[in-house]
Amino acid sequence: MKKLITMVSAAALLAGLASAEPSGTFRQAHELGFGAQSSLDPISKGRVFQITEKIMSRLVRPGLDGKPEADLATSWESNEDATVWTFKLRDGVTFHDGSTFEAADVVYSLNRVLDPESDSPARSAVKMITEVKALDEMTVQITLDTPFADMPLQLMDYRLRMLNEGSGDTIATTGNGTGPFKVETFDAEGTTVLVANPDYWEGAPGVARMEVIGIADGQARLQALLGGQIDMERGITAQQQVMLQGSDKFYVQVIPTGNWRGLVFRTDVEPFSDIRVRQAVRMAADREELVALVLGGEGIVACDTPVEPNDQYRADLSCPQDIEKAKELLAEAGYPDGIDIDVHVATLEPTWPTLAVAYQEQAAAAGIRVNVVQAPTDGYWSEVWMKKDVAATRWNERPADQALHEIYLSNAKWNESYYKDEEFDALLAEARRELDFEKRKAIYVAAQEHLLETSGTLIPYTVTRLVGVSSRVSNLDEVKNDAVRWHKITVD
Repeated sequence: MKKLITMVSAAALLAGLASAEPSGTFRQAHELGFGAQSSLDPISKGRVFQITEKIMSRLVRPGLDGKPEADLATSWESNEDATVWTFKLRDGVTFHDGSTFEAADVVYSLNRVLDPESDSPARSAVKMITEVKALDEMTVQITLDTPFADMPLQLMDYRLRMLNEGSGDTIATTGNGTGPFKVETFDAEGTTVLVANPDYWEGAPGVARMEVIGIADGQARLQALLGGQIDMERGITAQQQVMLQGSDKFYVQVIPTGNWRGLVFRTDVEPFSDIRVRQAVRMAADREELVALVLGGEGIVACDTPVEPNDQYRADLSCPQDIEKAKELLAEAGYPDGIDIDVHVATLEPTWPTLAVAYQEQAAAAGIRVNVVQAPTDGYWSEVWMKKDVAATRWNERPADQALHEIYLSNAKWNESYYKDEEFDALLAEARRELDFEKRKAIYVAAQEHLLETSGTLIPYTVTRLVGVSSRVSNLDEVKNDAVRWHKITVD
């Protein structure tokens, strides 16, 4: 009887919270980074995450504190050596097409990611999984090929959304999920319209409609915000922030993140195939100055590690600019007169051109002559990134293990610098097997120290995110994008 009363009370509470009807329209932009290849398939390279994050749910999501929090899984536990994990699922959840969410959907969704033929970039996050099995309709068992105490962290990946069993062939256009919003119309290069899902398990959203508009250029997105065409822009620069401050029409959220921007030098082509050149091009950067010049001081220096500052495994590294050592290394590598390089950037990320020009001025002192090449924004990810010898790059924060595997493991799909290092690969494998936290941390730190010595990626800083928001918007969580509770937003 007590259980029944508890359930009835909870239902009454939810009904009260959801009593207000959704109203109004919230509008934001996406960058058209994949152009016509843009998709609603969360595991495809062309996914539009500004849409998928609102229409699909994960098993585990980051809470407001960044720690794993229940989403479609309500609880989880592992066996003694962390090779078998059991997840209890949330009852009463339905997909947008009315079908019931259950264990078979989890098995399907994860196996789809794991299938090598899917060619999904999300596979690297969960490839330690050897079996996903439904124990009953609301319980899933996941078996790993190695002990891994941090498995719930991996499942927070923003691409690991749960799909309806068998929907893989249609998900790219339907977007059928369990999230707070449903797809009304999908237009990859125009305006995608989402409508409130009244059956969302956390209650009906605050807004009735969302519009996600394709705007490739960063300055154009700012003008759209200033002109009232969109209500939020999550990528404004420190210089653009000044235009919003002091106006009662906008407010700015300041959010420290593990998101980073940088320059990637392909290690499989000359001259960057020489470790001495790779060290020199990174050693020429004054990271403190780059934070000041590019971010207006709104960032944290990163010594070429993709691990976010607040991550439990972040290494404490030092990386001062050393022009004389950079010259010496270039000379040892056979370039006593320096090198000439083209750095490709695009304005889809507003800070990239500024970063490239600032680096150009710094590197010149070491004999590194940088030519900044402005590439088109449309199709940047498919035509420039991982194609050109040197290009601007960016990543959103990930748990340490995932970031290190996905960006640098020799056989990782998105190993953008084509970095191949057996010692580094061995460190990552050892870290996953180690169950003792302090020993595991020491291995991850060693892996980051190894990157500082050998990698081809300049990661000068992590970004403090500046989010410009229309004053008509309320209840927008002041947290990283991946943890925003979109159903909470309301508009005047």
